[in-house]
Amino acid sequence: MEHKAGCLICGRDLIYGEEARDLPCAVCGEIMSTAVACEAGHFVCDRCHGLAALDLIERFCIATELEDPLAIACILMRYPAVRMHGPEHHFLVPASLIAAYCNHRGEPGRKGELLRQARTRAGVVPGGACGTHGTCGAAVGTGIFVSLITRSTPLKKQEWSLANLVTAESLMTIARHGGPRCCKRDSWLAIRTAIAFLRERFGVNLPAEEAVRCEFSDINRECLRGECPFHAGYPTG
Repeated sequence: MEHKAGCLICGRDLIYGEEARDLPCAVCGEIMSTAVACEAGHFVCDRCHGLAALDLIERFCIATELEDPLAIACILMRYPAVRMHGPEHHFLVPASLIAAYCNHRGEPGRKGELLRQARTRAGVVPGGACGTHGTCGAAVGTGIFVSLITRSTPLKKQEWSLANLVTAESLMTIARHGGPRCCKRDSWLAIRTAIAFLRERFGVNLPAEEAVRCEFSDINRECLRGECPFHAGYPTG
């Protein structure tokens, strides 16, 4: 198995009740009758369990009210459709940032259109670009995000600069931690960079988890282990 068992939202054990009850799906929000939920009360409907990665990312980001992009990314990464590595992370990064940003600003209605555009743009970033093109799709994802919220075009001045600058800063952060690639590590680093960029350049302070701890090292053959800042063995002192 590629991912941990249990609840796809929080990882806790699933509880199978004797009687069904009505619960909202944690992804799409639809109320359904179910006898299965996790210890924390999360329920994910069968339809959302089977969604392809990109559909699932878009659907969840439209429905969520979370303002923490790292928390959003971590939840999405637990879904089996989101593999250990893969180009779906190129969309996951800007999608998590768009959802958190719009929710934080009280503009959830903007998410749908921004997510559709981000999905289209992320779709042209090839898988494995980190090793063949000298750029990581997770870093490009932060540029996609900033270009969308600033309405940048190739002919803009400040907006063009900001979109390229956040990508450059994300790439520098990712490159400093070295290879081989890990789509989870690079996505978290890119999102963390974008959070700092929003604070410094836009005065937008998104909440963020202080310490993301990787849940995927056991299934990543190329894991850096104690050299990765998200690994349990990374020195924190």
